[in-house]
Amino acid sequence: MEDNKTQQKKTYISVLALTMMNVSIVAGIINDVQQSFYGLASVTYFAIGAICFFIPTALVAAELASGWSNRGGIFRWVGEGLGKGWGLTCLLILWFQLILNFGMGMPSFTATIMFYTPNYDAAVKFAQAPQHELLIMTGWVIFYWILTYLATKGVKAFSNIAKYGVIIGSLIPLAVMVILAIVWVAQGHQPVIPMTPKGLIPKWNGMSTLALAAGVFFSYTGIDTNAAHIKQLKHPEKDFTKAMFISIILAFLIFVVGTVIIAMIIPEKQINVLYTLYSVFRVLGSTIGMPWLYMVLVWALLFNTIAMVVTNMAGPSFMLGQVGGSGFLPHWFQQNNKHNMPAHLMYTQIAGMTVVAYLVKLIPNVEGFVILLTQTITVLYMFYYILMFTAFLRLRYDQPNRPRSFKVPGGKFGAWLVGGVGIISSVFGIVLAIYPPAQVKAEVGSPIVYVSVILALVAVVLIVCFVLYQLSKKHPDWVNPNNKFAPFTWEIEGLKKPGKALSNVPTTVMSKDQNPMGMPIKRPYKPNEQVSVDIVKADENNELSTDES
Repeated sequence: MEDNKTQQKKTYISVLALTMMNVSIVAGIINDVQQSFYGLASVTYFAIGAICFFIPTALVAAELASGWSNRGGIFRWVGEGLGKGWGLTCLLILWFQLILNFGMGMPSFTATIMFYTPNYDAAVKFAQAPQHELLIMTGWVIFYWILTYLATKGVKAFSNIAKYGVIIGSLIPLAVMVILAIVWVAQGHQPVIPMTPKGLIPKWNGMSTLALAAGVFFSYTGIDTNAAHIKQLKHPEKDFTKAMFISIILAFLIFVVGTVIIAMIIPEKQINVLYTLYSVFRVLGSTIGMPWLYMVLVWALLFNTIAMVVTNMAGPSFMLGQVGGSGFLPHWFQQNNKHNMPAHLMYTQIAGMTVVAYLVKLIPNVEGFVILLTQTITVLYMFYYILMFTAFLRLRYDQPNRPRSFKVPGGKFGAWLVGGVGIISSVFGIVLAIYPPAQVKAEVGSPIVYVSVILALVAVVLIVCFVLYQLSKKHPDWVNPNNKFAPFTWEIEGLKKPGKALSNVPTTVMSKDQNPMGMPIKRPYKPNEQVSVDIVKADENNELSTDES
């Protein structure tokens, strides 16, 4: 018994670790370069993105996690509100978008390989005209496979990697940027953008202006991903909520501070998405006689990349693996290694990323291919969030009395305001992702081809989700009777699908000592069953233990 307790303690994730895991997924100063084109107005864009998308996402995820804190994350939440099929769709979207996103991102590391050396001029020349690209990219692919192997080592391993990776690769470089930027200004240098309140007002450039706003929304996606690890927290409901709000502050600071400093130092016409951040550190380093400081940054950013890759490789597969044992995946994909990680799923995912990475390099029109994949990911991800916000609103009406230790303030009006803004922002992102950009003819061929390919790719992913769910219903033998995934509350209450239930029984109390999902319900509850206030309070204070802890 003592050994079991010790083992459980070893799997706990601290609030700091979860916060850093969130930040590693959402923010990084390397992402600030794209928005620096817009100078001080980028602050306004980030603020709009935070208000219209980031904060609603965090608020909704916090309420859902505090009310339905059993294993599953987005699958649990959407499944409670909309049903198992939509819950599985969300998880698979998360899993597939990572294959596309990381796969097309691998080749970009190839062009900047020389910045790991102190020869800045040679690094710039190589970035402008890379050589031996496939060979170098193969090296990065191998590196990603190694990181995936590290992610299979368990929750404690990758949470520590995420924690130190974000500190070394984002927070420390950002602090250095701020200090040296102050020194740079003190030495008499003038910012290349007007640092006046007027600069905060975005310039209207037609649909491209709206596209930028949608791009900022996408920058904030992913903060809910680490709900997969909510059961590795000592106090799930409270700690998850706390980590979410600290993550909002840190991510916003990383985006805004880094972007403004870049815009202050590098003229707009000289900004290059690949290596401008290194140029900034070279300029700032020169103020203290250390022009080679950019190389230190490159190596520091590698830690952030490691944290991002390891966290992302672990999160969606970990969540999908948990759900798979409930009967949604064939047994081969359900198998966990000795660290309780779904290694087969994770290696399948990195194999898919590898295929996409080489497709990007082998297809002649790389720019067009990347644009199509990027917009496909945006459409899928925004659809994912529409389902999450819809499930949140549905649960406010279907399960109004279900205890939540955190609740979006303002009653039903507050819920509709937050959920409505989130849904509108997500729909806005989908529309703009499908809207053909000005350069579509040169890079894709025609607006019809552009829209058709994006819709076709989205359809393929959704069809795979539908087929897998239908197959799972025909294969009850896929259920692992030893899985630790609790049934949905509506299943325990004897309902065929999500519906009205006025019960105030906490989900952790309801799931205690139950058979796992996919097995017969052991202790049924009535949809309108009530328990004493003392039991609800004890659950909120984490004084009740469950077999899921």
